[in-house]
Amino acid sequence: MNFPLIVSDTKILSGKPVIKGSRISVESILELIASGGSVAQIAETYPHLSVEAIQQAIGFAAYNLRNDSFYEIISAA
Repeated sequence: MNFPLIVSDTKILSGKPVIKGSRISVESILELIASGGSVAQIAETYPHLSVEAIQQAIGFAAYNLRNDSFYEIISAA
């Protein structure tokens, strides 16, 4: 897969993947979505980010989480 709008540089956020030209990490985008934000809301909150960049961040995360490992989820209940 090709994600030209996602970059990693050890001088920016210790090398975490970020949206090119920003210090907004893929992780931050995922956290915003997990807390109920939409792509449109994120783009409105961060007008310097394009919808395409936000979508690439989501795609990058999904692509890089694909593997043969399974995570056990333990309920706190």
